[in-house]
Amino acid sequence: MTITTTGVSKLGTGPDSVGLREFTVGDPEAGQVLLEVISAGICGTDLHIADDEFPSNPPVTMGHEVTGEVRSVGDGVDPGLIGGRFAAETYFDYCEVCSFCRDGSPNLCAQRRSFGSHVDGGFARWLTLPARNLHRLADHVPRHAGSLAEPLACVANCLFDPPVVNAGDRVLVLGPGTMGVLTAQAARAAGGVVTLVGLATDALRLDVGRGLGLDTLNVGDDAIGEESFDVVCECSGSEPAAATALSAVRKGGRSVQVGIFGRAVTLDLDSILYKEITYTSGFASTPQSWTRAISLLDSGAVELDQLISEVVPISQWRRAFDATRAGSGMKFVIDPRSEGK
Repeated sequence: MTITTTGVSKLGTGPDSVGLREFTVGDPEAGQVLLEVISAGICGTDLHIADDEFPSNPPVTMGHEVTGEVRSVGDGVDPGLIGGRFAAETYFDYCEVCSFCRDGSPNLCAQRRSFGSHVDGGFARWLTLPARNLHRLADHVPRHAGSLAEPLACVANCLFDPPVVNAGDRVLVLGPGTMGVLTAQAARAAGGVVTLVGLATDALRLDVGRGLGLDTLNVGDDAIGEESFDVVCECSGSEPAAATALSAVRKGGRSVQVGIFGRAVTLDLDSILYKEITYTSGFASTPQSWTRAISLLDSGAVELDQLISEVVPISQWRRAFDATRAGSGMKFVIDPRSEGK
């Protein structure tokens, strides 16, 4: 059976080439499932795709932060998955034979294709993907918030593989957006003493952080001391924040780049040498980081529901994109079942 559905898509090159398009979704092939999407989060990466700052293969339906229910399965897939609610790893396929794939890092495979950028993704009601991508969500994870398991897995890749935060570490998190608040919660779960930092324009986002029990700092009111933190996580993708990270981390400390800049930036890299800073990052997610993320959710160490600013129907995608770009909320998610096919 072939389903015709409507998705928010990157239609071509140029920042104005995003819109709705109809496309078809077929029955799942061997090893695949058909997922009915419950929610798909709008991510900063989606904005980078829209602006041609992140590679994509248009025309392609966007959306990679996905949760949904399995409606049918292909050959070789356990039919017991049908009806279950899952979050999904973003990789549609990868070579499986290169050194990165064999070492458990398909995120670095040169032949990797991800849904939402190279294969049709989750800003549509129906999504076909490999069954190996699925991670069952606990009942206590709120229905729409399950889409945030994917950015949490990206955070886990930055913080836990290898471990960055030790018990008792003073941790500074720059940028109180979705990635920042998830990073702050994950760092706290690892034993860090966490401070979440934002600008005066981030007041609503800092309120969310405080609601989750995090200590917050408004850099318009309070200065960040130089060499005051064992670990600094830059989550905003802002050049000034990246410079602050290198200033605020102590000698021999660790600086983690979580945010995406989307462009070349200028930083004083000599400070890495002079202060013997360990500078690390993590691209997307790995199977291991997904295991860690699901464990954080299962234990309740990380909460997701407070990060949802609004659930919107697919017809309001542009307003939600604009709000995300303006930083007027924390996380906007699209529920493509609320209207359309």
